[in-house]
Amino acid sequence: MENPTPASWESLPSWLLTQTAGHAHRLVFDGFASVGARGYHYRLLATLAEFGPASQAALGRRSGIHVSDMVATINELADEGLVERAPDPADRRRNVISMTTAGKRQLRRLEKELAETQERLLEPLSTEERQRLTELLSTLLDHHNRRTGAPEEPWR
Repeated sequence: MENPTPASWESLPSWLLTQTAGHAHRLVFDGFASVGARGYHYRLLATLAEFGPASQAALGRRSGIHVSDMVATINELADEGLVERAPDPADRRRNVISMTTAGKRQLRRLEKELAETQERLLEPLSTEERQRLTELLSTLLDHHNRRTGAPEEPWR
């Protein structure tokens, strides 16, 4: 089969990153879908696991989930019994979101799926190459986040 990509593109880091990011997104999306979840579900549950119960606003800031998507994500997880809402004792006008035992189990499933996804994505690389790639990508991301502000929203 003929390569449809112009040779002049194939050595551009931006093109290579974009193409690889597309594969990574598809792998993560498919992996989460295989256990009935979305990226936002993982991000919210992982944020709750790390920081504990919090208001919707705090969860949005910590997880990077935009306020317009936060309510829908919480509703989805609450409908599945993975999170609970309770009135905030300090301010009855807002809710505190906490993870349930079922939510903790789902987070473990999502973490397992995410680890398997990372393995599929990085399969052709050695352990040392994976570590170096991660370091290089972190350097690039840190640099551009400092220059432009908040990161983009991955793993919807």
